[in-house]
Amino acid sequence: MTRKQKRLSIIAGLGLVIALAAILIFTALSDKITFFYSPSELQEDPIAVGQAFRLGGLVQEDSWVKEGEYNIFYITDNALAVKVIYKQILPDLFREGQGVIAEGSLDAEGVFIATNVLAKHDENYIPKEVVDTLKERGEWKEDEQGDDY
Repeated sequence: MTRKQKRLSIIAGLGLVIALAAILIFTALSDKITFFYSPSELQEDPIAVGQAFRLGGLVQEDSWVKEGEYNIFYITDNALAVKVIYKQILPDLFREGQGVIAEGSLDAEGVFIATNVLAKHDENYIPKEVVDTLKERGEWKEDEQGDDY
């Protein structure tokens, strides 16, 4: 075997090792990827019970109740709403009518069990994904909500 053939076989071997490592990493991470859904998209494309994903929208007005250690509220995209149960402390900036993203999964009854609720730094914030979804559905009002996301 010539020096050139040895070098090419070493390069090919390293390329194969790197490709296998990349495949293993992406396979391992595929279970950890969470996708963003609005309540309407959730109805159109149902998610399996227990599968982690992100639910985004606005906290429905007059829906937030605290029952013991549980926070119960609805996330809406002004077309549909999904009931959310969150056991931990909500962010200080959590408000009704504000845009939020909740991470978690659905239970057998279709209730979203949140493991994390995200709210941004000011009361005018709505996550970009939520704004895009509301714009697609014709629910976004520029004069009321501005475009500060």
